[in-house]
Amino acid sequence: MRSRYSAFVLDLRDYLLATWHPSHRPATLEPPEPGLRWLGLTVKRHTVLDAEHAEVEFVALSKLGGRAHRLHEISRFERNAQGCWLYLDGQHR
Repeated sequence: MRSRYSAFVLDLRDYLLATWHPSHRPATLEPPEPGLRWLGLTVKRHTVLDAEHAEVEFVALSKLGGRAHRLHEISRFERNAQGCWLYLDGQHR
């Protein structure tokens, strides 16, 4: 989760796509809005569901156009055959 947050901060779209599960991965990612600033990430909980599945609840803060934004999500991850965790999807809170 932290590496994907860092990729959003640094606009590393190739990394984001590479760590997205193929069954849910978009074809492309739009560039971030001009002026978007990421302010921080708080991981609230991490739950291992089984050897191949986990959830991460987090809050990410950002600022755009002088307004603060808060993204609260529970993300689902799946471990692939190579042992890498891939983002499946997320449910906003």
